[in-house]
Amino acid sequence: MSTLKEELERLKANSSSNISNRNTNIFPDERQIQLKDGLLIDSISKTYDKKAVVNQVSMKLEKGEAVGLLGPNGAGKTTCFYMIAGLIDCDKGDILLNKSSISHLPMHIRARKGIGYLPQESSIFKGLTVEENILSILEILNITTNEKYEILEDLMAEFNINHIRNSYGATLSGGERRRVEIARALATNPSYILLDEPLAGIDPIAVNDVKNLINKLKSKNIGVLITDHNVRETLDIVDRAYILFNGSLIMTGTPSQVKADRRVRDVYLGNSFF
Repeated sequence: MSTLKEELERLKANSSSNISNRNTNIFPDERQIQLKDGLLIDSISKTYDKKAVVNQVSMKLEKGEAVGLLGPNGAGKTTCFYMIAGLIDCDKGDILLNKSSISHLPMHIRARKGIGYLPQESSIFKGLTVEENILSILEILNITTNEKYEILEDLMAEFNINHIRNSYGATLSGGERRRVEIARALATNPSYILLDEPLAGIDPIAVNDVKNLINKLKSKNIGVLITDHNVRETLDIVDRAYILFNGSLIMTGTPSQVKADRRVRDVYLGNSFF
């Protein structure tokens, strides 16, 4: 089985993608994982005012898994997340989707290629009903009217929002809003969804609701990348996590490995975390 680094070298030779400044030796547990179709972040960096905010960060996300991008305040995780989403450009490195570079593609083109994005701030149109919110996305798709309404009804049933279909966005609770936002994101049939602070500003009942929604996305073979300040709840959701500190990745592993890592405890979780 070829290593991740060998696969990247092969891709570089066979494509026009500019894969540079590789730094995969901080991922000893990933060296033996063969590169498959997926979302691959290769050594991306970002500098502001001559300070490296993100420094050669490498990650990967495959379909059907949930992955966390975590770290203390100022670690660079938001900048890293925004580069992956397409909100800002990376200065160095590359972002590959199914082995093709998307580093310089705008956000809406990434969405067409299968990357959904849910911002921390509410993206619900407050003056529209739940039904109208979902239809607003379906209207931009090149499908028939019957197909639009079939998808609408499927999403209404799947996310248990039929009873609020005529409610306006401004009246929704935190949990209802998240369900509608995720249902709307699925209207475009994405392969991956990037969730920015999905647990922020919602009550414990809604947190459990979001967890169930993420498990639903995984069951639909959708890859989910999550960044959130609620580290305890996030580690309860994800299959793996990447930990950033001072702009660099210091650890990647399963939630249990992250919790047990001494350096992660020293700079992020604290010794009382369990």
